Formats: sequence, structure tokens, C-alpha cells
Amino acid sequence: MTDTVPYYEDFTEIKKKIWSMLTNAVKDRGSPFRIPVFICGNQSDFDGRIVVLRKADETNNLVQYHSDIRSDKIAKLKANKNAAMLFYDKEEKIQVRLKVECTVNHENEITKESWSKTQHISRKCYLVDNGPGTESDTPTSGLKPELDNFDYTKEQSEEVIKILLLFSVKLKLLSGFI
Repeated sequence: MTDTVPYYEDFTEIKKKIWSMLTNAVKDRGSPFRIPVFICGNQSDFDGRIVVLRKADETNNLVQYHSDIRSDKIAKLKANKNAAMLFYDKEEKIQVRLKVECTVNHENEITKESWSKTQHISRKCYLVDNGPGTESDTPTSGLKPELDNFDYTKEQSEEVIKILLLFSVKLKLLSGFI
């Protein structure tokens, strides 16, 4: 008899464990799998950034996250829809690498459904005047002062749907390292 857990020695159990961690990360703001690194680009220019996991769908083999349509990753993904995601849980000692194919959802039912489930605190990130990566002469959150303290209405946050997009990320290869 060994002291190891089943998912250390069985591929089916490894896959179950990974999907369990992905699904949990959507609901648990403290889960390390909630904020993976997303990497995209082409042969000469690639970039990684942290994204927030919004959906994990084992049945359809996909995960989803939000982005701003003004982000520079949009042009990169239009040129090359292949990307990678990296998840790591220090306590579990599990690293997961995903090779993925991205679909951009913008101003459609998939985006509207995801946005309707987005909490007030998370909507704030999309109320900025300028897109991600915009340079500023002074440190700034990018928010108008009147919005910087969560003093905005749900109606104000609904206007953001114009710049919000949702990436549906279809898994092509799932590699788990335990």
C-alpha cells in the first residue's frame, strides 16, 4: 500500500482532479487556479498576463475569462488563435499547462450571460476610460475619481458591455504535473 493519493498515479484521476480545481476556482476567489497566466502571440512577439477564470466547462472542454476589447492581446489572437495557459497550486503541488484555441465573444449572448453573473466588485475593472496598457504621467487606477470607491450603479456598469469581451478557450492539450 502506498501513501500517495489516487491522482498521483492514474491519468483518469489526474484529469478529474484538474477539472475539479478549475471548477472550484470559478467560485473560490482564493483559489490559486482562479488567476492563471495566459500567454499569446506569434513566433517573434508573445506576451503573458494574469487573467481571472470565469467558467470551467468540462463537458465542452473549455474555460472562459473576460477581457477588454481595447487590450493588445486582441490583435495578437486575431492573428494567431492558439495560446497557452499556466495554472499552479503551491499547496497541492500541481502545475497545469493548457494548449488552447481562443474564440472571441463580443456583444453576443455568451458575453451578456457571463457579464450578468459578474459581481459588483469585479465590474469595476472595466469602468476605466482607457484600455489596458495605456500610459499615464501619474500613477492611476484609470477610473474617474467618482467611481474609484465602488460608488457606481449596476446601470453604469452595464454600459461596459460595449468594451467587454469573453474568451472561450477550447482545450487542445491538458498537461498536469504533480
